[in-house]
Amino acid sequence: MDLGLRDKIVVVTGGSSGIGLAAVRGFLDDGARVAFCARGAERLESVCEELAQVYGADRVLARALTVLDKDAIEVFAEDVAARFGGCDALVTNAGQGRVSTFADTTDADWRAELELKFFSQLYPIQAFEKMLRDSPSGAIVAVNSLLAYQPEPHMVCTSAARAGVQNLLKSLATELAPEIRVNSVLLGLVDSNQWQRRFEARADKSVSRADWYADLARKKAIPLGRLGEAEEAARALVFLASPAASYITGARLEISGGVSRFS
Repeated sequence: MDLGLRDKIVVVTGGSSGIGLAAVRGFLDDGARVAFCARGAERLESVCEELAQVYGADRVLARALTVLDKDAIEVFAEDVAARFGGCDALVTNAGQGRVSTFADTTDADWRAELELKFFSQLYPIQAFEKMLRDSPSGAIVAVNSLLAYQPEPHMVCTSAARAGVQNLLKSLATELAPEIRVNSVLLGLVDSNQWQRRFEARADKSVSRADWYADLARKKAIPLGRLGEAEEAARALVFLASPAASYITGARLEISGGVSRFS
């Protein structure tokens, strides 16, 4: 199936690892030109060099920055415009979960979590909005979490922030139409750096990675019996960002192995 991504310009935030990197590769595989950003300069440079060797240096642009730095995001947008001439699709994929209950979440933690979740969406969207409007196929795809509809008691702060972000995205799908489509994916448990760090920190070091993940899937009652892979989430991002999804906006796609309980 041709997704219509040949020579489209795609921007991915949080693109140097995990789902973000898998999405960058997916877009490049489909012939797009891709600009991506992430915080870690050393890893970002290494990933960019690797991608340039495979896909060509003229198709890849990388910048080290935090998405909470509005000025840096705006400069990144200027760089994308200068290098590629515009932007056809934006994938917002920055942010991680905070493990805390209501009782042990401090005021500072609340502020930090709300700022991260909202402004990691707002700043990139603001910076690239004009270019997306000028594109004949402007699209935004946000990476969100199942927590937006299915909060967990040990992630109260993150769950609340995720719900607010989902509401924001639904509003933007109406306000930015018809020039820009806005969709989201709701992730369940997907194997990522975050889960890999939790595996490394496991109490029983004798438990293998496969057994630890299988036990986690059982405890979380995932019907498919496993965690998702980054590439599985990335394929959904690539499709929703592409012209092939031209009549889809305001939608949410659950990628969770069937673990959701909300209707």
